[in-house]
This record gives sequence, C-alpha cells and structure tokens, in this order.
Amino acid sequence: MKSITPFLMFQGNAEEAMNHYISIIEDSEITSIDLYGPNELGTEGSVKHATFTLKGQTFMCIDSNVQHGFTFTPSFSIYLTCESEAEIEKLYGALIDGGSAMMPLGNYGFSEQFGWIADKFGVSWQLDLPNKA
Repeated sequence: MKSITPFLMFQGNAEEAMNHYISIIEDSEITSIDLYGPNELGTEGSVKHATFTLKGQTFMCIDSNVQHGFTFTPSFSIYLTCESEAEIEKLYGALIDGGSAMMPLGNYGFSEQFGWIADKFGVSWQLDLPNKA
C-alpha cells in the first residue's frame, strides 16, 4: 500500500469547496486539478479529479458526473485540533457560514471548546480546543 487519502465527492461545487477550505486553513493548497472539458462525461468546467492539502493532510475530490440521492454524512468528519480560542472561533465561524451546527461551539466538559458542524457543502467538521494539561 502506498497511501491512504480521504476522498470527497461533491455534486458541482468541489472547486468552490477546495478554495473555501484553503482560504481559512493555514498551510493549505490545491495541489492538482483536472476539469472536465467539452464532450466529456461530466459537466464542462467541473472537477474531474483534484487533490488538495489542509495543514499537510492530503485529500482527493471530484464533482460526480452522476446525480445521487445521497451526500455527505456526519458519521465521517474532518477533525481539527486547534491551538487557541481565537483560532477555533475563527475556523468555526468560517466553516459554519451557510452550514448548520450539530454541537454549537462550547465547553462540553471533555475539552476547553468543541464544535461539530456541517458546512455549506455538507461536509462534517469537528473542531476541538483540548483542555490544557
């Protein structure tokens, strides 16, 4: 086995999602992007295949060329361990914009601050500011 990479399947907004994520998470970038051209199976200009990194973690994504009756589920989430209250508040605010909270940002006893949300693209995120040791 060479690697294990999380893979996200969007339905027409993969490039917008990647750009949003790399704009709010430091040390992140789109590393490759291949778009559908004219007369291909997918919608012209949508993402055929792309890779991006968030804080060094590689992700792959596509825009599905087939409409599905399903989307992302909160049973799989991207977990962010934050270093400060300012950082968790900034990320939470940027990710919840247009999305919804499953657990609003707060102190639930197991960490200093924690929040679990689905962003405007349907991707689930857990944000944690661990208790100080």
